[in-house]
Amino acid sequence: MAESVLGESLSLLLVVAGALLVIGEALAPGAHFIVLGVALLVAGLAGLFLPTGLGIFAPLILAAIVLVVGGITLYGYRQFDFYGGKGSGQTSDSDSLRGKTGRVTERVTETGGEVKLDGGGFNPHYRARCVDGEIGEDTEVIVIDPGGGNIVTVEAIDDIEDDIDRELARESTQTTDTESASERDPDAA
Repeated sequence: MAESVLGESLSLLLVVAGALLVIGEALAPGAHFIVLGVALLVAGLAGLFLPTGLGIFAPLILAAIVLVVGGITLYGYRQFDFYGGKGSGQTSDSDSLRGKTGRVTERVTETGGEVKLDGGGFNPHYRARCVDGEIGEDTEVIVIDPGGGNIVTVEAIDDIEDDIDRELARESTQTTDTESASERDPDAA
């Protein structure tokens, strides 16, 4: 018979503990209990099938199984991103929406519209408005003001010209003007 704890088989206790943790995960999702629950459940089931007569080695084998299965479960959980983990599936507050990009799903005007933000949380669809004019469907946008509510202010990415773009345009114009002057007067260069 396998080692006993409190008069019960260690393997049976591991199965019960693992099952309770997996059920707890089902009731409160978020990967709080799943890794340990699966590891204990698998180790307990494996322990039920271990040959008798292992003596002191049975708990050591079960401990090794818990570590190996726990590591595999943790790797699988992180790799497959079941809960939208890695922080990308959720937003923590409205300020975290600033700078997010997305696409217009319903024409956006100064008074309304809708966008779907990339990495915008559980429901990535937000009511939106723009500063001036309108933005057509399927246009790529960026959030310039999260607004603190469920309406974000967006701007079409094509319309955004920042300081770097203005400087590059100015340098390009100066270079073109210099080249034009040297082509007209070869002795000036």
